Amino acid sequence: MNKSLSQPFFFQAGPRAVLLLHGFTGSSADVRMLGRYLEKKGYTTLAPHYKGHGVQPEELITTGPADWWQDVKAAYQQLQDAGYEEIAVAGLSLGGVMALNVALNNPVKGIVTMCAPMTMRTTDIMFEGVLKYAKDYKKYEGKSDAEIDAEVSLIADKGMPSLQQLREFIAQTRKEIDMIYAPIFVVQASNDEVIDIDSANIIYNQTESLEKHIKWYENSKHVITLDQEKDQLHEDIYRFLEGLNWAH
Repeated sequence: MNKSLSQPFFFQAGPRAVLLLHGFTGSSADVRMLGRYLEKKGYTTLAPHYKGHGVQPEELITTGPADWWQDVKAAYQQLQDAGYEEIAVAGLSLGGVMALNVALNNPVKGIVTMCAPMTMRTTDIMFEGVLKYAKDYKKYEGKSDAEIDAEVSLIADKGMPSLQQLREFIAQTRKEIDMIYAPIFVVQASNDEVIDIDSANIIYNQTESLEKHIKWYENSKHVITLDQEKDQLHEDIYRFLEGLNWAH
C-alpha cells in the first residue's frame, strides 16, 4: 500500500524566519521536528524539497546540484515574497553546503551547518547511498522483494551522472567560504558514518565570521536531527538564533 510521503512545509509564526534544508536523498522529514520546535518558539520555518527528492528514485537520478540549488533559491525567495525580511538558514549534510551557498549569495542573519561535507567521497560510495534510498523508498511503497531487486538493478545500470557535478559543487563551496561573514554555528556528530568529520573544522576555520561556534555531539550519527541528541541540538540552535542581531 502507498503510504503518504513527507511534504515540504511552511510553518508561519513570528517575523524571524529560518530556511531549513534537508540532505542528499533526504526530505523535509529530516528537519520537521526542528521546524516544529522553532515554530513553538515563535520562529517561522520553511523547508523545501529539492527536485527528485521525496519522490521516485527514478526521478532522483535524472537531477543534479544545479536543479537543487534552484529549489533552494526559490525557497529563499518564497520567504521574501511572504514578507520575511530577516532570514537565517540551517541545513543538514548537503543542506549545510546549500546553507553556506545561501549565505554567499544573499543576506542572512545566521547560518547553522549540521554534518555538512567539505570533502567528497568517491561517486561510487555516494551512489551506494542512492541505491539504498531506492530500496528504502520501494519498501515503503509496499513492493515485494523481487520487484524491489528488479527495479533497483535498473537504477544501478543507469547510474547517476550528476554525482560528479555534486563533488564539484562541494569543492567550489569550500573554495569560497572565506567570503562568509555572517554568524555561524557548526554542528557535527562525532559518530558520523557518512562524511569526513574534519569537514566541521574546515567550515569553522575557513569562514571569516566574527561570531562562530562549533559543537561536537558525542552520541550522534550523520542524521543528527533525528538522532538521540536531537533535543539538545534543538536547544542549542534556538540559543544560537536568539543571540543573533534581529531587528524584530
